[in-house]
Amino acid sequence: MTVKKLSINYKTLEEFKQFREYGIQELSMLEDLQANMIENDSESPFYGIYFGEKLVARMSLYRVSKELDKYFEPAQDYLELWKLEVLSAYQRKGFGKELVEFAKGFGLPIKTNPRVKSADFWNRMGFTSVNYDVERDLGENPLVWYPEGVSAQERTQSGTIESAE
Repeated sequence: MTVKKLSINYKTLEEFKQFREYGIQELSMLEDLQANMIENDSESPFYGIYFGEKLVARMSLYRVSKELDKYFEPAQDYLELWKLEVLSAYQRKGFGKELVEFAKGFGLPIKTNPRVKSADFWNRMGFTSVNYDVERDLGENPLVWYPEGVSAQERTQSGTIESAE
């Protein structure tokens, strides 16, 4: 089982239509591709696992700059993991775990917004809830993974940020 960075091309975008999380991001890439604005080797945020010739699992992974970090102490670059999905016929075979372990391999903290009914998976992967902050989380319920030496940022009533011990 090998995680691969996915190229942005017609074949990949066609494969994405199999996933429930297919939406605006993929349609935007398709429009860019049709307008010849992006190349096969352009920077893709997608990673996936093939079973034979079939794309069976994928995720989107973005690096967020520490200047925008509102989750970790000390403030630092972190990864935002989106659209983790495994086709239903291939679930519970380790493909999702493999993608998450690949993301952890970058050694950066990871933030994700899990889909409904996926909490058990994320708990097994070592992710925890953050203390909900209305301004920061905007109705999402983010989960985070902390590599060694990193902890959650805590906001005091005055709005300053302190390290959680």
